[in-house]
Amino acid sequence: MEGSMMTTIITFVLIILIFYFLIIRPQKKRDKETKAMLAAMKKGDKVVTIGGIHGTIVAVKDQTVVVKVDDSARIEFSKSAISSVVNKSVEKPAPKKSEEKKGEAGVIEARTSEAPAEEEKKDDKDGEDK
Repeated sequence: MEGSMMTTIITFVLIILIFYFLIIRPQKKRDKETKAMLAAMKKGDKVVTIGGIHGTIVAVKDQTVVVKVDDSARIEFSKSAISSVVNKSVEKPAPKKSEEKKGEAGVIEARTSEAPAEEEKKDDKDGEDK
C-alpha cells in the first residue's frame, strides 16, 4: 500500500516537472520577449500584425499604435495585435575574411570561412581513391 502510494506521488511529481520545463517555462520566456518587443516599439519600425498586415509605425500611444500601411492609409492597432517588429535598418554581417588555399595545380583559391565543408570532404575522398 505504502509503496504504490509513493510510486504514484513520484509519477505526479515527474509529470509536473515535465510540464514545467516543456510548456510553462518556454511560454513565460516568450511572454517576456513579447513584452520587451512591444515596449521597445518606436516610430519608423516596420511591423507585422497578427492578421498579417505589414506597415510602418507612425505613432505610438499608451495602448495602441498607428500603422501606415499605404501612402494614405493609416490604421490604429492595439499593441497586443503586433506579432513582430522588423526594423528597417537591418544590419548585414560584415564579410568574413577569406582564406587562401593552394590547389593541386598550384593555383591559389580564395575560400571564405562560410564555404561548406563538403568540398574538403570531396578532396579527401579523391586522395583516398588514388
